[in-house]
Amino acid sequence: MVLKMGTESQVEESPRKGGLRTMPFIIVNESFERVASFGLQLIMIIYLMTYYNMSAATGTSILGLWGALSNGLALFGAITADFYLGRYRAVAYGSISTLIGMIILWLTAMIPQLKSSPCSQNQHVCNGVTALQLAVLFSSFGFMSIGAGFVRPCSIIFGADQLENKKNPNNQRILESYFNWYNASSGISTILAVTVIVYIQDNYGWKVGFGVPAILMFLSVLMFQIGSPLYIKVKAKTTENLVIGLFQAAVAAFRKRNTRRPLSDCDEFYRWPLESDVLPPSKDFRCLNRACIIEDPQRDLNPDGSASNPWNLCSVEQVESLKALIKALPMWSTCFMIFVDMNVFSFSLLQTKTMDRHIFPHFEVPAASFSVFMIAALTIWIAFYDRVLVPLLSKYTGQPRGLSPITRMGIGLISSGMSIALSAITESIRRQRAIEEGHEDDPNALVNMSAMWFVPQYALLGVAEATHAVGQVEFFYDLFPKSMSSIASSMYTVGTAVSSLIGSILVSGVDWLSSTGGKTSWLSSNINRGHIDYFFWLLSFLSFINFLYFLVVCRFYESLNDGSSRLSHVAEDKECDYRLLHES
Repeated sequence: MVLKMGTESQVEESPRKGGLRTMPFIIVNESFERVASFGLQLIMIIYLMTYYNMSAATGTSILGLWGALSNGLALFGAITADFYLGRYRAVAYGSISTLIGMIILWLTAMIPQLKSSPCSQNQHVCNGVTALQLAVLFSSFGFMSIGAGFVRPCSIIFGADQLENKKNPNNQRILESYFNWYNASSGISTILAVTVIVYIQDNYGWKVGFGVPAILMFLSVLMFQIGSPLYIKVKAKTTENLVIGLFQAAVAAFRKRNTRRPLSDCDEFYRWPLESDVLPPSKDFRCLNRACIIEDPQRDLNPDGSASNPWNLCSVEQVESLKALIKALPMWSTCFMIFVDMNVFSFSLLQTKTMDRHIFPHFEVPAASFSVFMIAALTIWIAFYDRVLVPLLSKYTGQPRGLSPITRMGIGLISSGMSIALSAITESIRRQRAIEEGHEDDPNALVNMSAMWFVPQYALLGVAEATHAVGQVEFFYDLFPKSMSSIASSMYTVGTAVSSLIGSILVSGVDWLSSTGGKTSWLSSNINRGHIDYFFWLLSFLSFINFLYFLVVCRFYESLNDGSSRLSHVAEDKECDYRLLHES
């Protein structure tokens, strides 16, 4: 959630509300929402290609835009919940919005008129998709994105509202236990989504495959509403929001860009009454210091000492928070490629569908369920690193967490690049075998090659996310002042949204460029004629360039670690709050 500046929220609280008895309703709501949502997303590319006659590239681009919208709206949903709706209404409205989207998507599978007829292998011209059919499909995506934007950033903190009791000496232990159980339920839900829901879709068709998530989402909404009388409902604050404060600092600095007042007079700077440290603004980005200069006390200040116009005068703390955000942007931008690498899952799904997926003679793993290997690797690596490597490495590195956040981020980037390079090699072998077996014109034919070749790639992606995600959030926690702690989580979420958008643009661009002159696109729906391996090699090259950029950015931060930052004293003795880590 996004932190606010100002007084404490008003709370609808009574001795009979809140507590552990509310946890089943909240955790079941989140778990069913996650199972339903993730279960739909994993195999959606096949549905788009089959019933909306989209190419692999077009479908992947649309799914990328859907992911960008869902992740981008998470920040909007957090701000809206804190500033206007309150967390209870945000989760309630978000759950209902997700349910509406799933029902609409289910109707597209139930009603033939809402989708196009599948294209047969021998058809040269397929039936076109009407504007109405696309409008219905995209409206379902839109409702689910809005729902995800409200539920995912608000649900976990809403649960914490029910348990937080500062008068209880065991309050911290109870909250930590809640966060552990919440994250455990999220992990179990994700595994159920990539196994059970995918299996149902793979074996019982789209009507049942979309109907089951809709039913689960209905139960999610129902359970949350049943527990409503028991909830502590924190009301939305009417005071300033931290994110709004950052915008105010930028606007105030721009408005005062022509001021001639000196930037070194400490007495002329506006401070909150709560700011105890009488320090001048830092010398970094001095142009922003104009935002907190008091030019005319009679005009700029109210009788109580507050700013008369917060869009024209900001506190030193707001300005320094904006500077910290600007300093974080270069390192934040290095994360884009790792998420772009992960967003090519749609093509991996098309590859594994053409390969032997049997683990046992009578058991075949659904193509979309291979991501369970990534989840397993992520979970195993986090446990192994925390319990085994941290005690060993901390003795040699002097770091309490074994390796520094930047080192772990670098390991994540390397692991991601290696995963994509392995994918390129594996696809080259798969495509060559498909051609040798005479399947060049049949993208659905099974190739005599085990899909287990893809397990190392998924495992490396899991390690990449485990090391990079936690490292990035810890890095931002070290860099930001304490008042900006939740921005670390928000930047991670927005980073995934930007990466989804970049990935969508990249797929569309490669598809267009590689198909010019009548040539077969690298990302052709017939993967035996296309060259997905070339696309993976391109991503590997971009990952390598991004890693070099990451090394340059690391040098930039080394130059900042000379003790000149005025915010370092704010971050002392501060631990990373893992509950704010983006739900992967």
